[in-house]
Amino acid sequence: MKGSVRIGSVRGVTVLAHWSVPLIMLLFAYGLAARTLPAYSPGLASVAYAAAGVVGALLLLVSLVVHETAHALVARRAGVPVWDMTLWVLGGVTRMGRPATARTAFAVAVSGPLASLLLGGIAIGAAIGVHTTLGWRLPVAVLGWLGGTNVLLGVFNLLPAAPLDGGRVLQAALWWRTGDRERAQRAAGRAGQLVGVILAAVGWLAFVRGVTGGLWLVVIALAVAGAAAAERRWAQLALALRGVRVAEAMSSPVVAGPDWLTVDRFLSGAAARTRHSVLPLLDFEGRPSGVVRLSRLAAVPSEQQQALAVRDLATPVSQCTLAAPDELLTAVLERLGTGGGLPVLVMDGGRLDGIVTADDIQRLYRRHATRENPGTAAQGGAGRRGFAA
Repeated sequence: MKGSVRIGSVRGVTVLAHWSVPLIMLLFAYGLAARTLPAYSPGLASVAYAAAGVVGALLLLVSLVVHETAHALVARRAGVPVWDMTLWVLGGVTRMGRPATARTAFAVAVSGPLASLLLGGIAIGAAIGVHTTLGWRLPVAVLGWLGGTNVLLGVFNLLPAAPLDGGRVLQAALWWRTGDRERAQRAAGRAGQLVGVILAAVGWLAFVRGVTGGLWLVVIALAVAGAAAAERRWAQLALALRGVRVAEAMSSPVVAGPDWLTVDRFLSGAAARTRHSVLPLLDFEGRPSGVVRLSRLAAVPSEQQQALAVRDLATPVSQCTLAAPDELLTAVLERLGTGGGLPVLVMDGGRLDGIVTADDIQRLYRRHATRENPGTAAQGGAGRRGFAA
């Protein structure tokens, strides 16, 4: 997810935080300090409420990490590769490979909500214990809020709407019943769009009637509906690319340019011989060193083009998506974002063998659409999950 920074790792899984996380934590801390805690435990100093609000918000952040970690650990135990987890304004996202079976998909999906429900139960139990034994109202309020929020998070995530965990559970059930992963994913996407519309309507009605929290529900609902639509488009694309190897999709031979050239020489040389908007770069030994977008080179002022080397404007190969010719294309697309996304550099024994761009993927989709619906060949139009050449 763009705009995210690394904040640590859990069991070898990188944990990222989107720029929206500090904002939402600040809002939670403010809500606790200004309303929830004074209402339950009145008469304390403002600094006590502020400190407790910050502690509550941080504990909720830890709860989100636990939720996503549950997904990651269950996936890894089942042999599914896990790349990272990202916390953002609406919760968290764990990027991983596709489970091989419906049973594995079900276990991975349900693990997060179960972890949230368990944390909620523990926090509520701790609140009851503190209230019974010590009578400290402020810690009781924080623990009670944390427990209730985790229970709400667990229940909400079990709604049968992709991309929520409940949508993944629904997808796994349909996959098990029909034996068709893509069909199940499309159905879960449709359910997600429907649930999103219903939640948006409920939130708007609540907002019109004076409940300000209804507007927040509308925002969440629109995000769910949008992500569900992306799920459906991805399912259509995965169906079109089923069984396709990277070698069948790549453009080869590859037009590549030396990374040591200046921008003006590169534009008049290698860039003039390609139909792609992104070109691979090679170092002095002929090994790939990265990729560069021609639009970025063209944006360099003419007086600087003679002094600036192309490699200074390139994405290094360490941040690019690499693949082997015999890999399944869908598996490679699943892990896009581990590096720089498209294009995919196809490597064969350390040698650059080809390149896969968004245009290559669209060409394969159109070919599939032509076979399935001969009259729609000119329409193109598969959702590309934000792919850009």
